[in-house]
Amino acid sequence: MTRIASVSGVLPPNRYTQSELTDLAARMCLPDGVGRRLLDRLHAAARVETRHLALPIEQYGKLDGFGAANDAFITAAVDLGAQAVGEALDAAGLTPGDVDLIMFTSVTGVAAPSVDARLAGRLGLRPDVKRVPVFGLGCVAGAAGIARLHDYLRGWPGHVAVLLSVELCSLTLQRGDSSTANLVAGALFGDGAAAVVALGADRAGGRGPAVVATRGHLYPDSEHVMGWDVRDSGFGVVLDAGVPDVVRTYLADDVHAFLGDHGLTTKDVTAWVCHPGGPKVLEAVAETLDLPFGALDLTWRSLAANGNLSSASVLHVLRDTLALRPPEPGTPGLLIAMGPGFCSELVLLRW
Repeated sequence: MTRIASVSGVLPPNRYTQSELTDLAARMCLPDGVGRRLLDRLHAAARVETRHLALPIEQYGKLDGFGAANDAFITAAVDLGAQAVGEALDAAGLTPGDVDLIMFTSVTGVAAPSVDARLAGRLGLRPDVKRVPVFGLGCVAGAAGIARLHDYLRGWPGHVAVLLSVELCSLTLQRGDSSTANLVAGALFGDGAAAVVALGADRAGGRGPAVVATRGHLYPDSEHVMGWDVRDSGFGVVLDAGVPDVVRTYLADDVHAFLGDHGLTTKDVTAWVCHPGGPKVLEAVAETLDLPFGALDLTWRSLAANGNLSSASVLHVLRDTLALRPPEPGTPGLLIAMGPGFCSELVLLRW
């Protein structure tokens, strides 16, 4: 089985309280003369206390369009990505020259050459390293990325694979857009990066969990629930209020069937590594799976400290699980994320 050797989580140095970010959203999104009652209510309900931004807060008003925001994305993504991968490799006791495949995922900016290509020389990756840049998976990509590393390493069990996620959600906030979806995004999403180093079954080392199996599921007639509306001004968020209802409709059957295929039930799971999609989504997950009290504490903690980091969030929760609440060796864990499609990805772990 694939083994996770290390997980790193990196945040930009620019850290702000939720109230400071509420004021930023008011300046950027609300037309003159429009009250901020709805904005204040949405920001208070997000259960976020602080977030990190790719840029100092005073620079956001100077971004004059999609091109400027995307240029800022590339610069920050390369810096954060280099830090995240470097820290993950150090923690795994490996060097950049050991990496056989690097997968890069983001849904908050675009780059050609891709960010992974820009990192190759800076990090010292081999010229023959396999590269897989991925765009469009959104919040589910942290879990799906681990699943695809697992697929690759089953075919190349002697290899080392790295997943890098960089999500700079603040750079997608739409100026002058007072829609509920844009205001919710401005209340919930933050910036950050994460990297996972995974080893094939024939590669010695790694003290993290093994990946036992994975499963993804696309849900019918749900393309409208989450994603981007690509505009001249950049990425306009699509975020339907029905997301928690989709979770309640489908997730429990998926989880029970997946665990059942491996002779397990939800009561056997010793750690729930769940993407912090937002308060209503987390409440729906806990309710539909009938999780015990405190099962999602680390996810709630990550949401409060960092906001929703899109694909990087579940990897931060995985890192925190390993560092703060390592389960008993040999017990099963389940990593869960959901995203555009609308879809879910499940990763069964053995600690």
